[in-house]
Amino acid sequence: MGTGSSGDDCSESIERLYHYLDGELTEERRAAIKRHLDECPPCFDAFDFESELRVVIASRCKDKVPEQLRQRIHEVLLEEERRRQSTGD
Repeated sequence: MGTGSSGDDCSESIERLYHYLDGELTEERRAAIKRHLDECPPCFDAFDFESELRVVIASRCKDKVPEQLRQRIHEVLLEEERRRQSTGD
């Protein structure tokens, strides 16, 4: 990989790839990375791989959380919310 014609360095684009995929960048930064990905096949391949990997992980790595645990977590969150409301936090 090198430098794309958009001026964005490949290492910078790859470094920010996870932030790009997570939607954690400004629109300006996202647009710059998108331009780079459009112009740099190796970086686009890395993006494509990571994007597909996330889909596979999301679809296949789902553990069923026991209902008892879900209920306990819900109760703890409600207790914490009530505590914060009563103390003004």
